[in-house]
Amino acid sequence: MAKASKPEKTAPKAAEKTVKEAEQDNTPVIDLPRSISVRQLAEMMDIDAISIIKQLMRNGIMANINQVIDYETAASVVGSFGYKAHLTPIKDQLMANAAEESKRLKRKYGKDSADLVTRPPVVTVLGHVDHGKTKLLDAIRKTNVVDSEAGGITQHIGAYQVMIDKQKITFLDTPGHEAFTAMRAHGANITDVAILVVAADDGVMPQTREAINHARAAEVPIVVAINKVDKDNADPNRVKQQLAEAGLVVEEWGGNIVAVEVSAKEKKGIKELLESVLLVSEMEELKANPNLPAAGIVIEAEMDKSKGPLATVLIQSGTLKEEDMVVVGTTSGRIRAMFNDTGKRIKKAEPSMPVEILGLDAVPNVGDTLTTASDERHAQAILARRRAEQEKEALKKQAVNLDNLYDQINAGQVKELNVILKTDVQGSLEPIRTSLERLGGDEVQVRIIHSAAGNVTESDVMLAAASNGIIIGFNVSPTEGAKRLASTTGVDISFYKIIYNLIDDVEKALKGMLEPKLIEVIEGRADVRAVFSAGKGAKAAGVLITEGKAARNANVRVLRGKEIVVESTVGSLKRFKDDAKEVQTGYECGVGVKDFNDFKAGDVLEFYKIEKSRK
Repeated sequence: MAKASKPEKTAPKAAEKTVKEAEQDNTPVIDLPRSISVRQLAEMMDIDAISIIKQLMRNGIMANINQVIDYETAASVVGSFGYKAHLTPIKDQLMANAAEESKRLKRKYGKDSADLVTRPPVVTVLGHVDHGKTKLLDAIRKTNVVDSEAGGITQHIGAYQVMIDKQKITFLDTPGHEAFTAMRAHGANITDVAILVVAADDGVMPQTREAINHARAAEVPIVVAINKVDKDNADPNRVKQQLAEAGLVVEEWGGNIVAVEVSAKEKKGIKELLESVLLVSEMEELKANPNLPAAGIVIEAEMDKSKGPLATVLIQSGTLKEEDMVVVGTTSGRIRAMFNDTGKRIKKAEPSMPVEILGLDAVPNVGDTLTTASDERHAQAILARRRAEQEKEALKKQAVNLDNLYDQINAGQVKELNVILKTDVQGSLEPIRTSLERLGGDEVQVRIIHSAAGNVTESDVMLAAASNGIIIGFNVSPTEGAKRLASTTGVDISFYKIIYNLIDDVEKALKGMLEPKLIEVIEGRADVRAVFSAGKGAKAAGVLITEGKAARNANVRVLRGKEIVVESTVGSLKRFKDDAKEVQTGYECGVGVKDFNDFKAGDVLEFYKIEKSRK
């Protein structure tokens, strides 16, 4: 934890008074834990975080919004704002946590929990690309292989189970937060615990922060593996400080994040890491009913030349048996054979177990759900219902953007506006973030789920798609991959060069007052190869469509070098002697432009349309 240095015993006496004394002089009392971030403290007092930072500076403490401060420092700050601090007893905290956990379990499982049993946790490994995620997965796998396994190597089916202290843990063998979030984009939120790998010699990197934000967006608990502690320049304490600045405060510094020092290379700390995962999963109370018909999620699928369609399914509840009739996504089949992660044929698969299945009619998609049917007739009924629901959802589903935000708020479809914020420099982030978070009201909250300096990337788009959020860029641009992915997923990306316009547009969108702007969209381009007569003194251009398409009645401009010769509309469009509605890239055609005849070989025709947008 980047623990703020304590001020010399200058805390106001008011902060040291008992709760009873505070009640007697009508001063509001605020319960504080042993450590708290500046942002959390600001939220508790409902004041601007900047004001707290300024007060800390007056006390000789330099801190940022994510800095974690101890109780004594926080008590001196709240005293300056007219509050009396009260240290929350550990017993009270534990009782509050237990009560909240009890409510969560009741919401999750309902009253009927007689058949529920504890299931193994499902774990995904996240982190920076060079920090050893794959090596850590390999170390976990190799130190837990069963002696009876052929060659001691597990079969690669996209997931595997390890045993520690007679308890199983399921690992999804898809390292990387992009794959993790891709599953969420499919509606499959299957991870119970995320292991965040941070190299002890490198520290928290931009991709590490991205991984943290992806895990937070999925509301998945995090266990930190501080890897490469065997290196001479390893500095685990520096990593813990950087983690605190990113909002993850480790337990030894008064937080609630479990951090374990490991070396994937030397296989040190692996057992301790797995024990920590089990500890966190116990707190999550992971349960399932194995007596129900099986339900699961596809995590890998392929067409095998000799076996046909194969799918790796993670069973979430119930028990899947050989010969069961199943519906997976929009395909079905009877289970002819099942194999576990060691390649051994099995007769049944229980909750949290990954299993490869044979017998489907077609290859399903990753993220598809598996449901057990009583017979083939029942399976066909489920398939028909799913297809009808998909068609209905496709018509109804609309990605949130600033244009439709107000309508979605009124329809009750949006309670939080999830925002990914990207800026050109780090200094622009905090003022824009603070301004945006102030805009929320009772009906909808503005939630910044990820913010960083740099261009908009595919990872940003994937996170926005999985979280039904939008991307706002300030003085940045998108990568080509991000453009393509945003177009495919329907994610809204808005770019600004002036902070006032950015904040103003979001505020207007929340109130339904945003006025769309007219923008030009280029639909196609064509090179003029020849000019010929079109009758009665008219001229037409013989062109080759080089990009996009040309359409009859489309807007068109004629370019000669960099100069615009004329802007008009397409008067005629012909392929050979026949009229055409549109002509695609790579084809030749004849184009007549309304009220224009002065074509020259080498001119460029640019076809465009006008759309409403804010961008």
